[in-house]
Amino acid sequence: MLILRKFLRDTPAVLGLLIVALAILIAFFGDPLIVDGAQAVIPDLRSRLQPPSWEHPFGTDNLGRDIFTRVVMGTGAALTVSTTVVVAAMAIGVPLGLIAGYTSGFVSEAVMRVTDVFLAVPQLILAIALAQVLGRGLEAAVVALAATYWPFFTRTVYAETRRVRTLLFVEALEGLGAKRMRILAMHVLPNVAAPIIVRATIGMGFIILTSAVLGFLGVGATPPDPDWGLAISEGRNYMPGAWWMTTFPGLAILALVLGFNLLGDGMRDLVDPRLRRSR
Repeated sequence: MLILRKFLRDTPAVLGLLIVALAILIAFFGDPLIVDGAQAVIPDLRSRLQPPSWEHPFGTDNLGRDIFTRVVMGTGAALTVSTTVVVAAMAIGVPLGLIAGYTSGFVSEAVMRVTDVFLAVPQLILAIALAQVLGRGLEAAVVALAATYWPFFTRTVYAETRRVRTLLFVEALEGLGAKRMRILAMHVLPNVAAPIIVRATIGMGFIILTSAVLGFLGVGATPPDPDWGLAISEGRNYMPGAWWMTTFPGLAILALVLGFNLLGDGMRDLVDPRLRRSR
């Protein structure tokens, strides 16, 4: 209860939680409770490039598809991509960070030097290069994003594991003859879980933004997928007349990324004692 009260006093974090919760509800229940998903992909050339109205709150695109429907359907796609990427990156980065942080010698150095190589290259540039090699498509974008985001988890877990490694209870477990994998799984991992959760929450917003950039550049989602980045790319050809084609998908990206960032910052402040004391 104390943790909950502290969190509820953090207004930006609560706002972020509400935005994320609303996005999840839209993703699960948007079709058919809010929109008809078929309108997101079926063209209607008689209604092309209509401005926002009661019938089409966000207007229509160059093929007559309802932009409000495409934004709603794109919410589920954005959350699916970001969740898949973050889970895959955690599956790679967390074990590597635990091993590198707990051990010393060649294995630890090798893992961290490879991690440093990945971190030395901007993630977006590396993801674009990998997506180009793998081929255009949403699956290739997911693989490229996961393959370039795991080092962030590795670096975070490595630093926290190094700290926990020196604590007395770990030395006591080693003295009692506990196996290394048991120590890592049952004792070290729970003590480094909080930074992992914070990294994953902030990473969700980062992946949504990066995925939209890939879609905008043509190496992510492909038509007729209701992808926000792809929608902005298609709409730029009709600017400034059909401003609604790019404005509303862009606002959706802004809102969801902001929500995850606010929530992640609030969780970081909650789990980091140094930040709590500084308030």
